[in-house]
Amino acid sequence: MIGLDTNVLARYYVASPDAPSRQQSALARQLIESGKPLFVSKSVVLELEWVLRGYYKSPLADVLTVLRHLLSLPNVQIEDRVAVELAVNALDDGFDFADALHHASSRQCVSVATFDDRKFARRAGLRGWKPPVKVLT
Repeated sequence: MIGLDTNVLARYYVASPDAPSRQQSALARQLIESGKPLFVSKSVVLELEWVLRGYYKSPLADVLTVLRHLLSLPNVQIEDRVAVELAVNALDDGFDFADALHHASSRQCVSVATFDDRKFARRAGLRGWKPPVKVLT
């Protein structure tokens, strides 16, 4: 099994005009579409979402398309796939992807502690997320 770094996935999903990037894109495409067993850690998925949204300024719809496509690849094993799928769905529901992934990765906990009341805890509470997200006071 081959582990993929964020930059390989970024080159696979994002077209770039310069020659070195086009060559890297071709190599990434060749590997990812080879059918070889590949592994993507959830930290790489987190970084990929940030790169697409923060660096490339991709619209939310495009980010969701990329993440869902990655999840659909039959030869790609995603670390803690359930957490990543939950986080992608939460992103589609307006949550911050990192907050959602942290929460989904804490499924075995009794609660998740945060200082982020408005954007995370309140919204998670309204959605009935388990474990509950609690603001430290």
